[in-house]
Amino acid sequence: METAVAESFKGKKGFLRNSMLLLLAFSSAFFPRLLTTLKIPSLVNFLHFALVPFAFGIILTKSRTKDPQQIAIASALSLGLFIFLVVEFTSAFLNDAGVINIILSYLLWTEPFMLLAAIIYLPMPVERFEWFKAWMNRFVFFHIFLVYIQKFVLRLERLAGENDNMQGVFYRSGSGHVVGASVAASFAVYYLICAKDQPLWKRIIVAILCFGNILLADAKQVLVTLIVGLILLRLSKVQEFGKLLAYMLGITLFIVGFWWAIYNIESLSAFTAWNRPELYGPDGEAPRLKFTGIYLTLDQFTSPLDWWLGLGPGHTIDRLGGWMLQDYSALLTPLGATSTTIGPQTRHAMDISWLMSSFFSPFWGWAAIWCDLGLLGLGAYLYICSIIWRRCTHDVSRFLMLTVAVHGFIFTQMQEPGYMLYIAALIGIIWHQSKEI
Repeated sequence: METAVAESFKGKKGFLRNSMLLLLAFSSAFFPRLLTTLKIPSLVNFLHFALVPFAFGIILTKSRTKDPQQIAIASALSLGLFIFLVVEFTSAFLNDAGVINIILSYLLWTEPFMLLAAIIYLPMPVERFEWFKAWMNRFVFFHIFLVYIQKFVLRLERLAGENDNMQGVFYRSGSGHVVGASVAASFAVYYLICAKDQPLWKRIIVAILCFGNILLADAKQVLVTLIVGLILLRLSKVQEFGKLLAYMLGITLFIVGFWWAIYNIESLSAFTAWNRPELYGPDGEAPRLKFTGIYLTLDQFTSPLDWWLGLGPGHTIDRLGGWMLQDYSALLTPLGATSTTIGPQTRHAMDISWLMSSFFSPFWGWAAIWCDLGLLGLGAYLYICSIIWRRCTHDVSRFLMLTVAVHGFIFTQMQEPGYMLYIAALIGIIWHQSKEI
């Protein structure tokens, strides 16, 4: 009896220690922008690169789950992560990329999968799961609180003449308004549908406040990702041809209705900025700018292997090649970082373009994976995603994955740690929550 009690206490103590480690790892990616605003050295932006893999390693080696589902999912994700790492090394070897390029590129793409594997693998008694979930919710509540403070108390949009400063905890980051609005919208969907332990009126109010973040930040692309993600989710569930036709008709009617609304409803009038003839067509500014990075990458292809393994981690249009290698050159160059002209040239093309919307950015996730790591890298990434799609089958989890996929066609949000780690945490929470039902 005493042995059983001791083992139970030890297990709870171990969970508390590991769950605190998970929270710390997540916080290191969620709050650094806020910390740098408070004059904390910018090196804090790199802290999550150490803490997330550390938490992943500790939990997978020290936790003692006996649940076959937890073991199977963690094992499958670990295999996918290993395959992706092999592709990273092979691409780097072929293109003479630095070791620091491999490390940073690999972590930027795979940190969310590490966090998700750790959350799923960690045994969570009900009371400790509620504790973990409550803290994750508080982080987002704090973010939403800051957004409204920035808008109505600090009135930051009046200081800068724009709404981009409604960034919450992602304050003073280039696309912080989009990242913050994406986090808030994802939480709104989760809280409204999955927080069944809360009264309906509270869930509705929280969802309204979260979606208000989109309007306050003028983050139009977030609304687009939500709509397209919902459409894709519904289509993924259709098995009959008749229903598919009905959905297609419904989508058509929605597009027509939305088109009417942007010209007749004041709050949606900002979307009319995207409806200009000079934007589209073969010579339009939108496709020219959107595919600049791809064209520049293709210009440097010298071998058929480049199609399969790309031009090397950090050498083209991902977050590393486009920003980090330049912005943190004093730190990364002494560590052996390598680069090409593709990232700076693409960034210059974006800077001089009159088309300022990030919706048409030449830096976007799916293109970045292919340009850096080729078709094999793209296949390895999609393989990891397929594991999550097949194992985490709740509609909200799949909806969140689809919104990430849509973001991948717009900007580099697939490599935004604060956003991607939050999506991973939500999917992990939903998996545990569904398992308990």
